[in-house]
Amino acid sequence: MKLGWKILMVVLMTLAILAPLTMIRGVIQERQEYREQAVYRVSRGYAGPQGIAGPVLTVPYVETVEVEEKGINGAIRTVLREREGAWTYFPESLELTGTIAPSTRNVGLHEVRVYELGAQIAADFDIAIPANPEPQHPRRIGRPYLSIGIADVRGIAGTPRLRIGGRDTPLRQGLGGAGGSGLHARLPAPSAGQALALQVRLDLALGGTESLAIAPLAGRNRMVLDSSWPHPQFNGDFSPRSRALDAGGFRAEWEISSLASNAQAQYLAGAQLPGPGPGPHTSGELDAIGLSLVDPVNPYSQADRASKYGLLFVLLTFVGFFMFELIRQLRIHPIQYGLVGLALAIFFLLLVSLSEHVAFGLAYLVAAAACIGLLGYYLAHVLRSRARGAGFAAMLALLYAALYGLLISEDNALVLGAGLLFAILAAIMVVTRRVDWYQLAAAAAPQRR
Repeated sequence: MKLGWKILMVVLMTLAILAPLTMIRGVIQERQEYREQAVYRVSRGYAGPQGIAGPVLTVPYVETVEVEEKGINGAIRTVLREREGAWTYFPESLELTGTIAPSTRNVGLHEVRVYELGAQIAADFDIAIPANPEPQHPRRIGRPYLSIGIADVRGIAGTPRLRIGGRDTPLRQGLGGAGGSGLHARLPAPSAGQALALQVRLDLALGGTESLAIAPLAGRNRMVLDSSWPHPQFNGDFSPRSRALDAGGFRAEWEISSLASNAQAQYLAGAQLPGPGPGPHTSGELDAIGLSLVDPVNPYSQADRASKYGLLFVLLTFVGFFMFELIRQLRIHPIQYGLVGLALAIFFLLLVSLSEHVAFGLAYLVAAAACIGLLGYYLAHVLRSRARGAGFAAMLALLYAALYGLLISEDNALVLGAGLLFAILAAIMVVTRRVDWYQLAAAAAPQRR
């Protein structure tokens, strides 16, 4: 077999290994979907990702207005009609302090993080009801309702306590006259031109799954959250002004002015609380602070990232085989290339399956040790030397160690990966710098006849 045909065979075998690698990546993605289904099942039976918006005061009214209408004969006439409307008032200041108590729900092999938020909300309103513009047609002002938006009311634990001006006020389901999920309280109807100063205090225990969002609807907003979970992810529209993280948990504080947020305008336009996860903000969602209780080592995302380097592993190993075959005049059959490539591919399947039962680092060590040991034993016979087999095993151990370094250092993965590729290419060039490829091709041709 000529040198060119041998190179073509190596390239084709490398491409052929893409099929099992693609199948293994499909298995990893399938397991990720199972994890998402487990989160969905927990959220269905407990409560989904939570959010809080409010309190907001809405004052309905009915006013009499003059409108022009076309009569039967086509003449325009002015008539009086009643028109319904509502004034919406946001708090002057809002302060929310809460403690997030995390726990875990198991669904099969998957762990889903849930939590219960114990929150104390203090909101102060200072408003003035508009006077009647036309005393002969006064407005009829209805009973106001104070509404608190909650993403999933199933997460409400116990009975929330609402006090307005120091007096307990009963809460009802829904947002009153507005659509959406939450709670509301009815207040006595004010008179036209009346000034209202409301001190609202709400004690709320709220359960949720994995993430929490809070919309800053007041003129001045201050939120303080703490938890024993040591791995929070702040993924909302506003970063904490201050945060403290350690092994015992975290504490974060936000201070947001209405001048820095479009939440009030978005609320008036009918926007809802943001959905789960750190995805991009959409036009139909409120600006909000966001917090997720994340797992710092997601085995499926780590295994998926590792599998992206599978083709590189196979290619480097096949290049090493090719060098040995030409320089040492060894004969390596295409089937032997294929078996080694399959062993390298199965490493990733072992990795994801073991990581479902043990810590990712331990799963990586066991899977790598199994594959390195198998390949070292096999290659000692293929290359007709235990020393060569051990050398290849050592090379694979270095590759697996480098890959693990890329996985645990996500921020530096690109520079580390580029440096690794450069080092491998440099090593190949240094080793083969004195090789006469024409002589090797001429020497290899007779042996293949």
